[in-house]
Amino acid sequence: MAMTDKRLIMTTAGSEEEARRIANTLVSQRLAACVSIVSKMESVYIWEGNTQESQELLVLIKTTAAAFERVRDAIKKMHSYEVPEVLSLAIDDGNAEYLDWIGKAVE
Repeated sequence: MAMTDKRLIMTTAGSEEEARRIANTLVSQRLAACVSIVSKMESVYIWEGNTQESQELLVLIKTTAAAFERVRDAIKKMHSYEVPEVLSLAIDDGNAEYLDWIGKAVE
């Protein structure tokens, strides 16, 4: 299996406005090649000892391993949540042209 330096970073947002602000900032600052926003997601989670339910948006960020810390820090600055989700998933393999495009788009 091939390994790449590309990453899929996942976060959630509490509103469409927040998700768009995160997406536009990351792309305009060349921290991400592409950000996809998936709406109408239901989350069930434990917060401060209680089970919570909320509607959120899923934000999928295509970037590089080298940019992860800058992406994480930017999300934390912009996010309304006290503890925002920021998960980095390694992309083992994929369409070579697409992976190359991510590398060229991210600074």
